Amino acid sequence: MKQIVDFICQNCGYKSSKWIGKCPDCGSWNSFVEEVIAYQRGSKKNRNVKDPVKISFVNLQDIKRLKTSISEFDRVLGGGIVPASMILIGGEPGIGKSTLITQVANLIANSGHRVLYVTAEESLQQVRIRAERLGTLSDNFLILSENSLENFLEVVDKVKPELLIVDSIQTIYSEDVPSAQGSVSQVRECASKLMDRAKKDNLSIFIVGHVTKEGTIAGPRVLEHLVDTVIYFEGDRGLNFRILRSVKNRFGSTNEVGIFEMSESGLKEIKNLSEYLIGNRVSGEPGSATFVAIEGTRPIIVEIQALVSNSNLAMPRRISMGIENQRLNILVAVLEKKLGLPLYSNDIFLNVAGGLKLTETAVDLAVCIAIVSSYKNLSLPYDMVFLGEVGLLGELRPISQIDIRLKEAKNLNFKKALLPLNQKCNEDFDVMYASTLEEAINLCFLK
Repeated sequence: MKQIVDFICQNCGYKSSKWIGKCPDCGSWNSFVEEVIAYQRGSKKNRNVKDPVKISFVNLQDIKRLKTSISEFDRVLGGGIVPASMILIGGEPGIGKSTLITQVANLIANSGHRVLYVTAEESLQQVRIRAERLGTLSDNFLILSENSLENFLEVVDKVKPELLIVDSIQTIYSEDVPSAQGSVSQVRECASKLMDRAKKDNLSIFIVGHVTKEGTIAGPRVLEHLVDTVIYFEGDRGLNFRILRSVKNRFGSTNEVGIFEMSESGLKEIKNLSEYLIGNRVSGEPGSATFVAIEGTRPIIVEIQALVSNSNLAMPRRISMGIENQRLNILVAVLEKKLGLPLYSNDIFLNVAGGLKLTETAVDLAVCIAIVSSYKNLSLPYDMVFLGEVGLLGELRPISQIDIRLKEAKNLNFKKALLPLNQKCNEDFDVMYASTLEEAINLCFLK
């Protein structure tokens, strides 16, 4: 047995033979930690070498997935839990990861499958209290408080569960690695051994991962590469709804999201988030424009709110919630340059009602219309949606999935839409077209 020492970046997984201050790959400072690797050269004898097979001979039988009875959760996974797969779920502290996993474990246990929940952070009493609150006390639901990977794998051999839950991977340690819990070496070694056990015993495994300040799962990126599926549980703890988003899935699409509402009795599915978000919209108020966003493959109607007020500061404020501040600054500059609006002396506040975060540029037109509406103190039609990307030259550009967006708007009794001139749509809608932002503003506010 021989030992070597490497240094690895905790942010991106870049390896170096010596410690360096700045990572040459991701540019982060003081992110390198020591990693002790123990290895032994394998013997050339007694190797189990497999023969290659023709790709046309590979069996394509349907995978029998394990259903959880939570349709939002199953859809994000691609139809249910695949046997012999390892799923990593991440999210901010207190967002509801353990609540979701406990509910899933109980539903699987109630369907006659044995579940082992390994808690490395909480006591058995804490897990029991949460389970009682959620009404999850199935006899097939087993819990174990253990930090040693080797110890709880022995328990796995005894009880032979069909679903193993590890909460969390950063607090588990392997006795074969001489480093602290949560280190790069420990996280990678534990994840590798769990993946081997999943494939060997046809065992489905959920592992919970902590999230850093930057919003990524703590530990090296190799952790995300090792597992079959990576899902994030997102949302504002001050709001009731949560979004379950898949960012990697070897057994399904990554374009699906699940939406839940947090309640005292646990997480409940939200079938129609659009109605949930715009249910309290006020009619006739300036500064409010409606937009149809796409989350995964689901259209969601949201209200864009803008407030433009006189500023007494040398540098007026530009504050945005739910949309990147840089995007807001660009759109304000376009409004000043192409429409001649003197917004340089105004504070501008922008908000996506409900706390949803939007990244697509299709929201540009709705943002600009809301800002102008607040600036001119003129209200917009209550039954109208605004869809389109705004270029730096003030032109309006077509967006994707327009028919899906308009269909969702039609289902919630919206009757009008303002779209870019070259946008093609098949939905039966009262549509106004504009080629530039100035033309769109004139259509909305000139009587």
